[in-house]
Amino acid sequence: IYDVNQVNATSYNANKNKLKTISQYISILYANLFQKALSANELVEITNCIESIGDKEVAHEIILSNFMNKSAVTMPSDSLMRTDVNAFIEQTYKRFYVRDLTEAEREFFLFFFASHPDVSVEMVYSAFSLSNEYQFY
Repeated sequence: IYDVNQVNATSYNANKNKLKTISQYISILYANLFQKALSANELVEITNCIESIGDKEVAHEIILSNFMNKSAVTMPSDSLMRTDVNAFIEQTYKRFYVRDLTEAEREFFLFFFASHPDVSVEMVYSAFSLSNEYQFY
């Protein structure tokens, strides 16, 4: 009765099914936060640190916290984020997830930022860096 076109729909992150190695995670995280490559010596040192800790999630949180405490992290100010939340969200998705955000994600974050005025750029970058999607490529 109805003439319906077949549409192949895939998830926004359907192709991200390979877990990043420890070295990949560290290198990509460093590049995302500092906008430059991590030295080979530092990469080996941090990799050994993570491998020595049993809980990888805790290790990732410690490494991220250490990175975020450095002054060379490249991120916009909180006031700049609040000035154009829409642009900030788009740039953050491209920076950390290497993809465009969906309209549902956009609406979620616009509402979230409007209802949580104390959220900082550092909190957002930390959340993206520790998310499940960020662990895969």
